[in-house]
Amino acid sequence: MIVIFLRLLLLALVVFILYSLAKYVLNPKRKLELAQEQNQFYLLDDPGNVRKNFLLTYKGVRFEGEKYLGTTDQAFEVVSIFIWTDTPSKLQGLSLSDFTFITDKVKENYPHAAIDWKSPVREFLSKAQKP
Repeated sequence: MIVIFLRLLLLALVVFILYSLAKYVLNPKRKLELAQEQNQFYLLDDPGNVRKNFLLTYKGVRFEGEKYLGTTDQAFEVVSIFIWTDTPSKLQGLSLSDFTFITDKVKENYPHAAIDWKSPVREFLSKAQKP
């Protein structure tokens, strides 16, 4: 009787370990952190949930974007997005083309949205776009 109980307990432990491992490997936040460490672009977003902010990483810098719902001619869509970073010191080395790339990638998911950057990126973009 004890042998059967121990086998069931061992089987339950193996199933639990496999489940935990699969959950860890498939976790989107882990993918975001991995992309940040490898200086790659990665966008973590739930397009169906307007209230939930999206996270993206590009060249080792993590950005956060806040979505606002509004009306277009056809339907309710995300019409405004504010993007910022909590670590402005990591912005060193990024150029205008990098911010254009990020804006284009966000526009792919939200074509009707006006994208605004918060400080200090906003000031950099306004200086860079003036002749």
